[in-house]
Amino acid sequence: MTKGTEKWLLIAILVVFVVLSTGYSLAVPPFEASDELWHYPMVKVIADTWSLPVQDPADMGPWRQEGSQPPLYYFLGALTTSWIDTSDMDQVRHINPHADTGIATPDGNVNLVVHRPGQRTFPWTGTVLAVQMVRFMSILMATAGVYLTYLVIREVVPEKPTITLGATAMHAFTPMVVFIAGSVNNDNLVIPLSSLALLMLLRLLRRQDLSLRQAVPRYLLLGGVLGLAALTKASSLGLTVLTALVVSVRAVRRAREPGNSASAGWREFFVGAVTTVLPLVAIAGWWYVRNLRLYGDLTGLNAFIEILGQRSVPAGLAQLWRERYSFLAGYWGNFGGLNVPMSPWVYRVLNAILVIAVLGLMIALLRSLSERVSNLLTDRRPGRPNSASGSRVAPVLLCILWALGVFIPWIQWARVTWSSQGRLVFAALPVWSMLLAVGLGTWGGRWREWPIGAFALLLLGLSAAAPLVWIRPAYAVPEPLTEAEVEAIPSRLQVDFGGTMRLLGYDLETRHTEPGDEVSVTLHWEALGSAERDYTVFVHLLGEHELVVAQRDTLPGLGLLSTTWLEPGYRWADRYVIALPDTAYAPDKAQLQVGLFDGRTGERLPALAADGESLGDHIRFGEVAIRPTDHGPVNPISVTFGNGMRITGYDLSQRAAGPGESITVTLEWQALRPMAEDYTVSIQFIDDVQRKAAQHDGPPLGGAAPTTTWHQDQIVTDDVPLKIFPDATAGTYGVQVAVYWHADGEIAHLPVTPPGGEMQAKQITLTQVRVIP
Repeated sequence: MTKGTEKWLLIAILVVFVVLSTGYSLAVPPFEASDELWHYPMVKVIADTWSLPVQDPADMGPWRQEGSQPPLYYFLGALTTSWIDTSDMDQVRHINPHADTGIATPDGNVNLVVHRPGQRTFPWTGTVLAVQMVRFMSILMATAGVYLTYLVIREVVPEKPTITLGATAMHAFTPMVVFIAGSVNNDNLVIPLSSLALLMLLRLLRRQDLSLRQAVPRYLLLGGVLGLAALTKASSLGLTVLTALVVSVRAVRRAREPGNSASAGWREFFVGAVTTVLPLVAIAGWWYVRNLRLYGDLTGLNAFIEILGQRSVPAGLAQLWRERYSFLAGYWGNFGGLNVPMSPWVYRVLNAILVIAVLGLMIALLRSLSERVSNLLTDRRPGRPNSASGSRVAPVLLCILWALGVFIPWIQWARVTWSSQGRLVFAALPVWSMLLAVGLGTWGGRWREWPIGAFALLLLGLSAAAPLVWIRPAYAVPEPLTEAEVEAIPSRLQVDFGGTMRLLGYDLETRHTEPGDEVSVTLHWEALGSAERDYTVFVHLLGEHELVVAQRDTLPGLGLLSTTWLEPGYRWADRYVIALPDTAYAPDKAQLQVGLFDGRTGERLPALAADGESLGDHIRFGEVAIRPTDHGPVNPISVTFGNGMRITGYDLSQRAAGPGESITVTLEWQALRPMAEDYTVSIQFIDDVQRKAAQHDGPPLGGAAPTTTWHQDQIVTDDVPLKIFPDATAGTYGVQVAVYWHADGEIAHLPVTPPGGEMQAKQITLTQVRVIP
C-alpha cells in the first residue's frame, strides 16, 4: 500500500466517522444516550454558576453521580453553551419515572425522558440547542480520538498499514463508539487524551537517541496531557504508572550507554519524574485535594458509589463471567440507557468474530515465540549477528499494559457497582482495536486485509443501520388509530379514568402461560383531556387471593406520552408484555387489572363504566391460566446459594392465612458439593416496607439434616411451618428465603444467584402470600 493510498483511506475513515456520529447526534433524542441524563446537568450547573457542586447523597442534584467526575469535559461544554438560555431544562428533561434502564424489554418503555412532539424542531432553542452543541463538541473530540488511534498503532507497527488502517476503522465504525461520540459523555475527551499520552509514551520509549535536554520538553508536554486526562476521568490514572515505567526504562538505557555511569541514569529518572509530575499536579492536583477534603477520598468515588448505588453482594469473577454478554453488548452497541439493543443475531455474529480474533492472537503469539526461540538458537552460533526481532516487543507490551491498566480497575469497579458495560474500557480503544485487527489478520495470511476489511465493513454497515433499524423506532410515539382499527377492537370496554383517558377495549393474546413466560395484552386508549400531572398506567396480573403475579407500570404510550399534554380525541394502542417471574406460583388462575395512578402520591383515578356506574379505581377483565412447568409436587425453580446448595422447587400449603394461623413452606434443596459449614435457612413473610408477618430461622429439617452432612446431588425436602404473627397487618407479603452462617461473631449470607444468572443478592423472594383480617 502506498503512502498516498494510506492517507486517503485514513481521510475517508475520518469523514465517514464524522458523518455517522453527526447522524447519531441528530437521531437520538436529548438525554437518551448513556448517562447523558446526568452528564448534561453538570455542564449546565457550571455554565450557570461557574462553580462545582458538592455531592450530598441525601440531596442529589440532577447531575446525580456525575458530580463526582473530574470537571474538564463539563467545563468545556459550559464554555460552548454558556450563551444559551437553558432555563427550560426541566421541561425538556421530563423524566420517565418507570423507564426500564439497562433492560431490553419486548414492549418498549425504554425512553429515559418523555419528549413532547415538536420539541426538537429546527431551529433548536434552549436546552435542546445546548445539548446539541455539546454533542457537536463531543464529535470533534471523538474524531481526534480516531486519528490518534491511527497514530498509536502506526507507532507500534509502522510497517503494517493494513493493521493500522483496519484497527482505525474498527475503532471508528464500532456502533457503540459512534453512539457515544454523538452524545454528551466525558468518554469523548478521555479517549483522545489517553491515546495522546500513550502515543507520547511510545515515542519516548522509541527515541532513546534524545538527549536529556531534548527529552525535557517532551516530559513536560506528557505531564500536561496526563493532567488533562486526570481532570477528565479517573480511568486515565493508570497512565501515570506507565509513565513511571517508561521513565525508568529510559533511565536504565541511559545508564548503559557507552561512557555513561549510573548517575546519568539517575539523572534521567529524576528529571523525567519531576518534569512529568509537576504539570500533572499543577493541572489536576487541586481536584483530588478537593475530593480528599470534601469526601475523605482522593478520587471522590466513594461519593459516586453512594449516590449510584452498589451491588448487595460484591460480584466474584464467576458472576462477572455470567454477565459477559451484557458487557460485550455494551462494547459493540447497546443504545439508549443500555436498553435499546441490536438484534440478537448481531451480537452472536460479533462475539463469534471476537472468538476467532482471540484464537488468531494466540496463533500469532505462538508464531512470535517460535521465531524468537529460533533466533536465540541461531544467535548462539559464532559469527551470527544478534536478531532485531525484539525491537517491537516493548511498544506492544506497553500497549498491553495500558489495556490491563484499564481492564483490571474496571473489574474492581464492576465487582462493587452495576457496571457490566463494555464502553467503560473505551479509554484503551486503540489497543482493543489493534488486537482485533492483528487477530483477524492472522487468519488471512498474505491477504490479511480481507478479514480485517470485511469486519470493518460489517461494523460500518451496523453503525449506518442502527439509527434507522433500532434507535428511531424505539422513540416513535404510537400512531393514531383509524376508525376501522377502533371498530375492530376484539373486546370493547369504554371505561373512563378520571376524565383523563378512556380504555376503549383490549386484545388478550395470551390465555395460558407458565412461570418465566409472558402474558401479552393490547390496550386501546383514547385521550379525554390533559391533566396537571403525569398519571401512570398499571397493568397487574392478579392471581388467587388477589395476589399480584406480575405487573407492568408505565406512562401512557409505554412511556412515550404524558397526560400533561395529551390532546383530546387522540386514540392509540399499547401492547404490554408482562413477564412472569421464574418463581411464580402455579397452578393459578389470573385476571388483568388496569387503572391509572399518580406516581408521586399513589392516588388512583376513579373508573367509570360507559353507563356511569362506578368501578372503583380499576377495571378487571380476561382470564389467564398459569400452568406449572412440571407436574411434580413443587414448583420447579433453580436458585443457587453460594456454590454449595440450590433450591430446585417449592410449594405452599396455602396462600392466605390470618393472624395465628400457619402456612407451611416446602423447600426442595439439592446439594451441589460437600459443605464445610452448617448453614441456617431463613424464611420470612415480609412486605414492601420491611414489615414481617412471620419468620423461621433454623437448619434444614429442624437440625436433622445439617448441611455439613449433605453429599453431592443429595435432595433434601424441608417442610417449614410459619405461624402468622398475632399483630401482623393484613396485606401482601413476599416469601423471602436467605441462607446464612455465623462468621467471627457476625452473620454472613450466602450470595443468591437467581434463575438466569442475574445479579446476585442476599436473599430471594419466591412468591407472595396474603395475610387476611
